[in-house]
Amino acid sequence: MDSQRLARQIGGLWDDEIVAQLSEYIRIPNKSPMFDPDWVAHGYMDAAVALLERWARRKINALPGATLEVVRLPGRTPLICIEVPASAGAQARSDDCVLLYGHLDKQPEMTGWSAGLDPWQPVLRGDRLYGRGGADDGYALFGALAALLALHGQGLPYARCVILIEACEESGSYDLPFYVDHLAARIGQPSLVVCLDSGCGNYEQLWLTTSLRGMTGGILRVDVLSEGVHSGDASGVVPSSFRLLRQLLSRIEDERSGMISDPVLNAEVPAARRAQAQAAAQALGAAVYDKFPWLPGMQPIASDLTELVLNRTWRPQLAVTGAEGLPALGSAGNVLRPYTALKLSLRLPPTLDGAHAGEYVKQVLERDPPYGCKVSFELEKASSGWNAPALKPWLSAAVDQAARAAFGAPPAYMGEGGSIPFMGMLGEKFPDAQFLITGVLGPHSNAHGPNEFLHIPTGKRVSQAVAGVIAAHHDASAQGLTAGSAARAGHRAHADGCC
Repeated sequence: MDSQRLARQIGGLWDDEIVAQLSEYIRIPNKSPMFDPDWVAHGYMDAAVALLERWARRKINALPGATLEVVRLPGRTPLICIEVPASAGAQARSDDCVLLYGHLDKQPEMTGWSAGLDPWQPVLRGDRLYGRGGADDGYALFGALAALLALHGQGLPYARCVILIEACEESGSYDLPFYVDHLAARIGQPSLVVCLDSGCGNYEQLWLTTSLRGMTGGILRVDVLSEGVHSGDASGVVPSSFRLLRQLLSRIEDERSGMISDPVLNAEVPAARRAQAQAAAQALGAAVYDKFPWLPGMQPIASDLTELVLNRTWRPQLAVTGAEGLPALGSAGNVLRPYTALKLSLRLPPTLDGAHAGEYVKQVLERDPPYGCKVSFELEKASSGWNAPALKPWLSAAVDQAARAAFGAPPAYMGEGGSIPFMGMLGEKFPDAQFLITGVLGPHSNAHGPNEFLHIPTGKRVSQAVAGVIAAHHDASAQGLTAGSAARAGHRAHADGCC
């Protein structure tokens, strides 16, 4: 493989076509169905599909035998399926293939965009293309095809490849398993699944996602009265609902350290993941924490960088994301309120059973109500995380070589703190496959928030690295080193919404 030629081919395609296509894609407000229930009537999703379809149809003409179909199951979001036969003269097993995944739906606008930037107007500033969806995850189809086109251009062999681009990832990928079942015969038995929708710790290395945390949560409510009363009359006699709610939270979280010490809600961190966390911390340095918009004087909860990485990727953590029963400050009189309710989000270790954890949290919070108050915990979500299978030697070597060729640096491995439902689903569907999970969402790229941007050089390098791994997969398949299986039927829920 001529890595420099590969870089020129892929970089040229990005400069000549892909950046312009992504700019047009950014203009389409194709919000995921969770954020646009009338997405069918609005037509934005169809417009985004049509844009990607037009470009992809033109490009696959260069890949002998390649086909594209926009698949539409009744009542579901559309899905783009591209099938690329094995290259001429390929020695890979005939039943082997690579499955490449991405999505085209978007998060909503969000407020707070800087002057001159807009979620639906592409803005190119230096190496950054600003706008909603370019990095999350519009680039995936372009990056996947750029990799295959570059391999074909060099005459390098590759196994059969299938590209799936779904349209409801930001809503929890609830349609994806139905499409995988529907297309199971056409997908075949992938031994490698490449997912182009994750984060990167910096823009100088190829980052592989090794795990995802699970999540449980819901609404915790404490009632003490049937109506509010004068605080001067009742305080000291009637316990504050806020104080009781805070007391209940302490059953789960140490309010001084933020630790969730209950062994039922924890899981042992594998030695390999701990070593990867340490290496990631060394690579990132202060970027482990200084990527966040700290106020002056604020500091992270620990000084050990490895512990911070493990905190956000493997350890349970509680966040209060909403409140009810608390009047706005301008309307807050001297009243002892009848109730307080909080919305809780509890991140879980990747290997913990989310359903079991959710029921356990409900039991812990509702038992033995203080002073006989009314306590209810309405469980809204309970999803398991995911821990990637260990890389086989051929893939580990391929990733290292491809990363060094594309980035000039070794790859880095780190878990993600969020819950990305499609990964757990694909892990269940293809339990024998190896996984390469990467992405372009690096420091300050701010997916889901204001000022989202795509770092174009990283997009090019990720495309190049994927090409290198696909070429290595072919060689490994020819040597009998890969193993895959057909999609496993059925699925379980992994999350309600994304992340």
